Amino acid sequence: MTRILLTGKTGQVGYELERSLQGLGEIIALDRSQMDLANLAQVRDVIRSVKPNLIINPAAYTAVDNAESEPELAMRINGEAPGVMAEEAKKLGAAMIHYSTDYVFDGSKITPYVETDPTCPINVYGATKLAGEQAIQSAGIPHLILRTSWVYGMRGKNFLLTMLRLAQERDELRIVADQYGAPTWCRTIADTTAHIVAQAKGAQHAQDWWQERSGIYHLTAQGQTTWYGFTQAILENSTIAKKPALIPIKTEDYPLPARRPGYSVMSCDRLIEAFCDLPEWQSALRLCQV
Repeated sequence: MTRILLTGKTGQVGYELERSLQGLGEIIALDRSQMDLANLAQVRDVIRSVKPNLIINPAAYTAVDNAESEPELAMRINGEAPGVMAEEAKKLGAAMIHYSTDYVFDGSKITPYVETDPTCPINVYGATKLAGEQAIQSAGIPHLILRTSWVYGMRGKNFLLTMLRLAQERDELRIVADQYGAPTWCRTIADTTAHIVAQAKGAQHAQDWWQERSGIYHLTAQGQTTWYGFTQAILENSTIAKKPALIPIKTEDYPLPARRPGYSVMSCDRLIEAFCDLPEWQSALRLCQV
C-alpha cells in the first residue's frame, strides 16, 4: 500500500486533502505540532521515521503581508523545508506533490501565465515560494509542483470568510477592482490532487508514470475576476439579509505591506491535458457556499 505523508492537515488545503485522499493509500496526516516546517531537523526526522512513498506538502507560510517583516521565517518554511523534504524523498525513492502560487509572477502580462513564463516575484512570499519550487526541482526527484491562486474555503483565514464577516458588520465595503486572478476553492485543489494520485496508483509502471509527468502545473479554477467581482459573487450566494454597498477601488487606495501582481491569471491547459478538467470559479464558489 502507498504510504502518503501529508503535511499541514489543519490548513485549508491540508484539511480537504486528508478527506479527498481516503482510499488511495495509508495517509499519515500531520499538523504543525507533529511536523513544524520551521524546524528543519524535525522535518528530516519525521520523514525518516514515516518512510513515505509519496510526500504531499500543502503546509506553508501563507501570511503574505507578514512575510515582509518575517522574511527569514517565511524562507525557512516555504523555501528551505520543501528542499529538505525533497532531499529525504530522494533517499527513500519517494515522489512529492507540492503547492506553489501565482505570486511567483510579477503581473505584467495581460494574457494567462503558462508554466514556462519567466518568474519574477514582487513580494517576499512569492520569492520564498519560488525558492521552494527550485529546491524541489534541483533535488532531481519525481515531483509535481501545483501552482494555485486566491485560495478560499469555509475554514481558516481567507478572503471569502473575511467578506462574509465584514458584510454583516458594515454598510459599505471598498474592494480592489484592478487585480485579476482566479479564486480557487481548497476542495477543488484537494479533489484534483486525489484524481492525480489515483492515476499514479493505477499506472502499470508507477516510476515511469511519475518521471514522464514530473514538473510544474497550474491548478486554479477556470475563468477570471477581480477581488471586487469575487466579492459580488460571494454576496450574491450568501443569505445575508441586508447586503452592504460595494465600492470598487484601485490597488493604490488600499496600501498593504506586500505588493500584489495586478494580473496573475494562469493557464491550466497543461494540467487539464495531462490529468483532468477543472471547474469554473463561479460554480465552485456556489458549491462552497451551499
